[in-house]
Amino acid sequence: MKAELISIGTEILLGDIVNTNAQFLAKELALLGIDVYYQSVIGDNEERILKAFKEAFDRCDIIITTGGLGPTQDDLTKELGAKYFNKKMILHEPSLEWIKKYLDINNEEVLEANKNQAYFPEGSIILPNENGTAPGAIISENNKTLIILPGPPKEMKSMFSNHVTKYLSKLTKDIIKSKTLRIFGIGESLMAKKLDDIIKNSKNPTVAPYAKEYEVTLRITAKEKSEDKCDELIKNKVDQIKGIIGEYIYGEDEVSLEEVVAKLLCDKKLSISTAESCTGGMISSTLIEYPGISEIFKEGVVTYSNESKIKRLGVKEETLNKFGAVSEETAREMVIGIAEGLNTDIAISSTGIAGPGGGTKDKPVGLVYIGIYIKGNVKVEKLNLRGDREAVRKKATLSALNLLRKEIIRNY
Repeated sequence: MKAELISIGTEILLGDIVNTNAQFLAKELALLGIDVYYQSVIGDNEERILKAFKEAFDRCDIIITTGGLGPTQDDLTKELGAKYFNKKMILHEPSLEWIKKYLDINNEEVLEANKNQAYFPEGSIILPNENGTAPGAIISENNKTLIILPGPPKEMKSMFSNHVTKYLSKLTKDIIKSKTLRIFGIGESLMAKKLDDIIKNSKNPTVAPYAKEYEVTLRITAKEKSEDKCDELIKNKVDQIKGIIGEYIYGEDEVSLEEVVAKLLCDKKLSISTAESCTGGMISSTLIEYPGISEIFKEGVVTYSNESKIKRLGVKEETLNKFGAVSEETAREMVIGIAEGLNTDIAISSTGIAGPGGGTKDKPVGLVYIGIYIKGNVKVEKLNLRGDREAVRKKATLSALNLLRKEIIRNY
């Protein structure tokens, strides 16, 4: 069974609104075993919307629209759905009563335009909207189904989860499940090379690489008659992949590297402190986003100047004079200074050249040193990063967290 997603609204077409609805619906439909081969965005134009309906139904069984259910004159989705199926618009009294009640609760006047939101194509299944004034609808005829949903994500997601899922689950027997492996420390090209045979030869489940900002992901997708069978196929493939690039995999699905590291620290009750120069507090700020981190995060300092490194961290002046602020030696003394000064189990330091200026032939822009103090031992990693100032700082932060993740796993 195939579905097509049509997002309606000129504001989406012009980029004024990010289309998160299509992403949500595509994932949910996959879980129901419904394939999505096409997505489109159409402005508030009658002729183009009707044309989109015709083209979509020529190649699929189900169309799901979002948007165009508001009270203004350019909200045309229901009316055009009725026109496509040659149906009359009729008043749905329960929806009208809900609209009046909803507006009354919010101290808003019921306008004639609001009443129009209670009209639907004859024979529709009405989808209640618990979060707004725009109910949705399902129109089905001659094995073609049009599902009309509101545009605001809060309203759309609730309506789909509470009502549309039940309807669609009766139409399909297959289930599609996916798992995403989150990977850091290896580029997409090298990862693809290492997994070449797996990516090319895996049919069910399929394995697909995706490049994201600062990291890469692998999506493993299985299609079967039950969730248990999907889970088994996915697990076997994940185990196979981990056997090849396991050291680079930091988590699964929606988890972030920051969350993984913060959770490790909290679960193992390891106190931590940070001393940052080029990252300017990014490392500490990402860690403190995690709930409960206050139990183990002691202090984060930004020692940008040499004077600050000397006074706050005890970096030797001769070290700075001989090796410079951006050096393995300075990163080492920085991390020892903050760890011993605060008596923490773990510490991180960063020093580097984020750019755009300040680089030399020996020390170019993007050169960064990350220091890790753990169990009284110090490890310093040298990075040569590319990108603008923000990219260098962000990559340095993530690299520091990933290095810490590996060291915690290795030592604890």
